[in-house]
Amino acid sequence: MEFVSKSRIGALLVAVAASSVLFAQNIASDKRQNHASVPDAGQIARQSVAAAERSWQARDHYTYTERDDDRRMDSLGQLKSENTDVTKMTLVNGARFDELVEHNGQPPSATEQRKSDEDLDKLKHATAAAQTARLRQDQENRAFLPDVLKAFDFDLIGEEIVEGRPAYVLQATPHPGYRAHGKYGKMFDKVEGKLWIDKRDFGCIKIDGEVTQSFSVGLFVARVGRGSHIILEQMSVGDAVWVPKRVEVRASARILFLKSLDTDRILNYSDYLAMTDSAYSVNR
Repeated sequence: MEFVSKSRIGALLVAVAASSVLFAQNIASDKRQNHASVPDAGQIARQSVAAAERSWQARDHYTYTERDDDRRMDSLGQLKSENTDVTKMTLVNGARFDELVEHNGQPPSATEQRKSDEDLDKLKHATAAAQTARLRQDQENRAFLPDVLKAFDFDLIGEEIVEGRPAYVLQATPHPGYRAHGKYGKMFDKVEGKLWIDKRDFGCIKIDGEVTQSFSVGLFVARVGRGSHIILEQMSVGDAVWVPKRVEVRASARILFLKSLDTDRILNYSDYLAMTDSAYSVNR
């Protein structure tokens, strides 16, 4: 799906993963437990969404590195393309700037570097109106989070230790009759799955989800196929701030209803560094 920028695709994948979840589980044994001693799944979900909103805002004050491994196969299962991009996410004038560091093991080409320099210059000299529009778009991108509570029904199906942290395990299934709105809402009734929520600060440690019905994404007509699988893993960087660590997507897509592609995509995030307000400058 080359019609969207790398950074927008990465953000979309995280958003899709944050709203998706996986296979139906047998929860009969959990329902036989003493309910007085079992936390309410809805309350866990509400606190987790609140934690996600706080973390999303805090991420605007972090720089980090993204490694994007993207393999695409044709309809016959033959490898069509394989690319790896390493991008440094920095802050310029308070805005996120995606600087390509490496493409397939090589530094950016002259054309890629020129385009990067032009984008950087635009951010350095952005008008107040452009900054306001960018802020509004950022707010719209995260506006879907409260709707998660309306779009899904949650069941507590157990507790596990994940990455050394005690976690609640929730099963999420689309809520019957939910009326989607917003650019992400249309996906909610087409995904289901499983979430691991940290018991201490309610950060979302992991989401394992599957697409149950095809849906369209992007600026042009592209459909993500049923059975596409998404895993989001997050890590805590302190102060109850949770950030993406790894996103894995195994998806089938049809572009313009003609071209079929299978995508095996893994995004790894590292080198998170919190920036002070004084570090929001026009410099790299």
